[in-house]
Order: sequence, then C-alpha cells, then structure tokens
Amino acid sequence: MTTKRIGVLTGGGDCPGLNPVLVGVVRKSIGLDYEVVGILKGWLGMIENVTTPLTRDKVSGILPRGGTILRTSRTNPYKDPEHIKKVKANFKAMGLDALIAVGGDDTLSVAYRLYEEEGLPTIGVPKTIDNDLSGTDRTFGFDTAINIATEAIDRLHTTAESHNRVLVIELMGRHAGWITLYAGLAGGADVILIPEVEVSIEEVCRIISERHGRGRDFSIVAVSEGANLGEGTVLQTDKVDDFGHVRLGGIGERLSKEIEQRTGFETRFVVLGHLQRGGTPSAYDRYLGLRFGMTAVELVEQGKFGTMVSLRGNDFVPTPLKDAVSLTSTVDPKLYERMKVFFG
Repeated sequence: MTTKRIGVLTGGGDCPGLNPVLVGVVRKSIGLDYEVVGILKGWLGMIENVTTPLTRDKVSGILPRGGTILRTSRTNPYKDPEHIKKVKANFKAMGLDALIAVGGDDTLSVAYRLYEEEGLPTIGVPKTIDNDLSGTDRTFGFDTAINIATEAIDRLHTTAESHNRVLVIELMGRHAGWITLYAGLAGGADVILIPEVEVSIEEVCRIISERHGRGRDFSIVAVSEGANLGEGTVLQTDKVDDFGHVRLGGIGERLSKEIEQRTGFETRFVVLGHLQRGGTPSAYDRYLGLRFGMTAVELVEQGKFGTMVSLRGNDFVPTPLKDAVSLTSTVDPKLYERMKVFFG
C-alpha cells in the first residue's frame, strides 16, 4: 500500500494551541503510517513550495510552545490567478494526498475554494483566539487569551485604586466581543464595550460618574478594538491586508481622552495587543489543539474532504467548510444586556 502524504499549514494570526495541533496531526499520522509535510508561512509556502518534514522528533517538546513552528502569513493566493496555478502545481510536486489548513475564516475560505473550485482534497481546522468562527462551539487559543486578559485586568485594579484613576484596557475583537466580555466579567470590569452592541461615550461616562458618586473613586473599562461607540471603528491605518481587512487600534486611547475630558477623572489606557496571542497555551487549549489535529487526520482517512473539524459539545465532528466560513460567531446582544447587571 502506498503511504499517504499529508500537507499541513498554519495561516493568519498566530495563537496559542497551533503547535499542539501539529503534534496531534503527526502522532495520529504515525499510527496510520502517513507522512506529514509541513508547509511554511501559510499559503505563501504553497505558492513558493517551501516545506519541512514533520516527524515525531520534529514535534517533540513543542506542545507547551506558543506560536507555530511552521510560521504563518496572511497571504491570499486568490489575489492572483498565477498563484492559484502555483498552489495546484506545488500540491502535485509535493506528492500530497490531502492538505490540512489550520486558520480562521480567511485561511479556511481559501481551503474551501481550493476544494470546491480546484478539486483539491482539503480539511480545515478552526483557529482564532476571538472565538468568532461559526461551525464550532469553541476554537483553541480563546481560553489562553481570556486568561491573559483577565490577569491584566486584575493587575490594573490595584494601580487604578491606588491612584483613584479610570483605566481603559483595549482588548482584541474585530467583529466579536467574546474575549472582552468573558475577561471583563471575570476581571470585574465596570464597563464592557463590544462590537456587537452600540454604546455611546455619554453612557460610558454616566456609568463611571454614578459609580464614583457612590464613593468608588476608580473604574476599569474593558473595550474591544472594534467596539461600537456610534462613531465608527477606530483605525490604525486605512491600508488593507490581502483579505481586505483594515488594521484596527486606538480606541482605548481615544476613549480614555473622552472620559477624562467629560468627567474630569484622571484616565489612562493600556493596549494589551499581541500579549493576548503570545506565549504558552493553557492546558485546555493544548487539549483542544491535540484533539483538533488528530481528528483532522481521521477525516483524511475517511475521505471527508471539504470539511472542517468542529467541536460540538464534547464531540469533534466534521462540518462542511462552506457552512463554517459563511457566518461570524458573535455575542448575542441579549446576553450582553443581561450581563449589564454587573456594570458600574
């Protein structure tokens, strides 16, 4: 019997849990006598034919490491028809029987199109710390991110109270506020602002002023980078990446200035930024990564191409890639309204 060769790549932003996925892919493949080829730098590696063998020794010891040993990029091969031709040619040149793409909706949308339009046998593994990918109950990296963000809010409480300040912490979340909502609630933030629900600056200042009027002379505001203040999102730059996304950032600084100007309370801001996606994955994210990786290989074995591994309850099951990338999983505004009982 001819040994199958599986390619695997990691695309988009890095997050804790990627290396455990690779461990899961390799260890499951060993049991099936499959070879695993690591494609470097995401879809760029498929365009440029840059690979490395993934063996038991290669993945030994990487389970607790953050990031990805395969590196990553935000390359979109569909921006250039010639790149798609190279992807198809390199798939053949690598001798691949299947390709596992680990990424968010951008990376997986490419995997879906390659399967649907080009006939390449692809499998998706959902990756986004924002937990905003539809088709799965949870994505790896999210648990680590909310733990890091919660610890940051805990630390900000002591300095805010010591100096009688308002502290604004800007967290990741372009379209979905899961990190900000979970970490804000767990860290006891006094105001939580997310992309899904518009809240005016006037309302934020009212909550803070009422809180200070009760003798609580410090406050913590947790805000998603894409939060909706009724005036549009705040951009770092209007330049877009290969998938058409602008770079968000700056809402924490803007909000802190507005709060201080309108309330008179001394206000500072902190941007947690890439600290949320760097470093060691939590135990839960390591477990999720391992299970996602091994299940992806099982789907290859079963020939269930054009699907993504999904977590449904406690089960890991296939979901059509088409469905997985069609919608963004966002916070239900009704849930947000219920959680406002903890504000102020």
